Amino acid sequence: MTANDFIQIGIFLVVLLVLIKPMGSYMAHVFADEPNRLTRTGAGFERVIYRLCGVDAHEDMGWKRYAIAMLLFNVCGMVLVYVFQRVQQWLPLNPQHFPALSPDLSINTAISFVTNTNWQAYSGESSMSYLTQMAALAVQNFMSAATGIAVLIAVVRGFVRKTAKGIGNFWVDLTRTTLYVLMPLSFLLAMLLVSQGVIQNFKAYVDVPVVQTTTYANPVTDAAGNPVKDAAGNPVTKLAPLTTQTLPMGPAASQIAIKMLGTNGGGFFGANSAHPYENPTPFSNFLEMLAIFLIPGALCLTFGEMVGDKRQGWAILATMLLIFIPLAIGVTAAEQAGNPVLHTLSIDQHASALQSGGNMEGKETRFGIAASSLFTAITTAASCGAVNNMHDSLTPLGGLVPMWLMQLGEVIFGGVGSGLYGMLAFAVVAVFIAGLMVGRTPEYLGKKIEAYEMKMASLAVLIPCALVVICTAIAVMTPSAVATVGNPGAHSFSEMLYAVTSASNNNGSAFGGLTANIPFWNVMLSVCMFWARYTLAIAMLALAGSVAAKKHVPASAGTLPTHTPLFVTLLASVVIVVGALTFLPALALGPIAEYLMSAH
Repeated sequence: MTANDFIQIGIFLVVLLVLIKPMGSYMAHVFADEPNRLTRTGAGFERVIYRLCGVDAHEDMGWKRYAIAMLLFNVCGMVLVYVFQRVQQWLPLNPQHFPALSPDLSINTAISFVTNTNWQAYSGESSMSYLTQMAALAVQNFMSAATGIAVLIAVVRGFVRKTAKGIGNFWVDLTRTTLYVLMPLSFLLAMLLVSQGVIQNFKAYVDVPVVQTTTYANPVTDAAGNPVKDAAGNPVTKLAPLTTQTLPMGPAASQIAIKMLGTNGGGFFGANSAHPYENPTPFSNFLEMLAIFLIPGALCLTFGEMVGDKRQGWAILATMLLIFIPLAIGVTAAEQAGNPVLHTLSIDQHASALQSGGNMEGKETRFGIAASSLFTAITTAASCGAVNNMHDSLTPLGGLVPMWLMQLGEVIFGGVGSGLYGMLAFAVVAVFIAGLMVGRTPEYLGKKIEAYEMKMASLAVLIPCALVVICTAIAVMTPSAVATVGNPGAHSFSEMLYAVTSASNNNGSAFGGLTANIPFWNVMLSVCMFWARYTLAIAMLALAGSVAAKKHVPASAGTLPTHTPLFVTLLASVVIVVGALTFLPALALGPIAEYLMSAH
């Protein structure tokens, strides 16, 4: 680690903490649980939306009705995104005349964007029309983020309300999140990104002459367009001159802004935030990292204000930082140390016996190791999945960190809304464990935690874990899946483990050495993404409905304070222990084994 590494991490955290406090207070006002909210805020446009959609904004939904509304809305979104991909060749704003995507890839992409995962088994600039990117994918970037925040607000209301049957109105929460949080922030960030050089246009792709003419192996085809093969079955090629380069265009900045703020991660281009048209400068890189953590961090303080005790929000935020900071330092240190294989080859010997330049493979020189490593930790901690470097090129221990950040359940900041309600599930487990230690019925925020709440919290914690280990086992036993990995040995296992981990925790990033666009991966990862998103959300809504119906229990001498350093330590320990016990055997077969083999 260098002084520059610590400075960059420190500056990022300071700016983040400065911004999230006013943002948290603002969102607490947006979601204020007041019966006359519509008449007090001059929400005329809100009322027009409700009238057009036939929504009764004053209806207070029970948890089941809330969950059904959420599911129906999201399933309709999946159908629309699927249709856009299947008919895009007949729709406007397709200057490159891209054909329809295959059914399995279309299903995978639809589920991916609606669940806020944004796993991409395609390259945007060679697959998606401008209309599909805007009207299907970018719209779901807003809607999936708004859904996560809406579910969180409903869960928080469950702890706030006393002997209540309802936990809010899904349509109102969805609308307010989109109108007052996501759209203003996205517009501001998009303008800042455009100022840095991120493109935003509707031009057709541009052919420009290359600086130096070269040649490439061009496949020979027959009259029908099929590749010609020699006697050995290998493709026949001939050298062809390369005189021009095609530059992709499109309305990128508007999608990049919401992909970051909504912790979506789906890039307009295949290279994602490593592409110079998505992330051209160190300042744009800083803005994008800040945008990823802004709303998840601020929601912790929103939570504190809504429950009437700001210390509760700060305690949750402190827990997240307690885990995140050491892991961010860890991945940076691993990349600065360089590739352990090169150490044994007497290449670039340095006084410290490390690569003097660190591991720059797969990284953009305009960012360097510090900004690339910090981006890696942020995007996998926050369930974003955007990448500004190739994770497949990380060192073994450097690759272990983002993988484990996801395997902790995407609760270290996590997705907008989903990260915090996932952490609240861990908080319920933590107070239950504390209650067992002292022989007392556990309480959290004045509500008794009983068998039903523990069942729902346990489901929320364990279902993503089960999906990762079961589906990885299926993948390693499936020949078509094994054939898609690009590296031998332990690293090939890491590639499959990372892919399933990413999908099952709704992250969307990838190691990149795995060919994901085959029916097996498209279908299996779709199942992982769907179940991980909605079983967790429904379990937490059920928990919210249960605690909302309970009376408030006044704090007593035996009540465990949940705003103290002791509880922060207990909560962090529960998160880490669950992740360690569940995934240590799998990590031992992947990145840990790779490190031991490469270091000796």
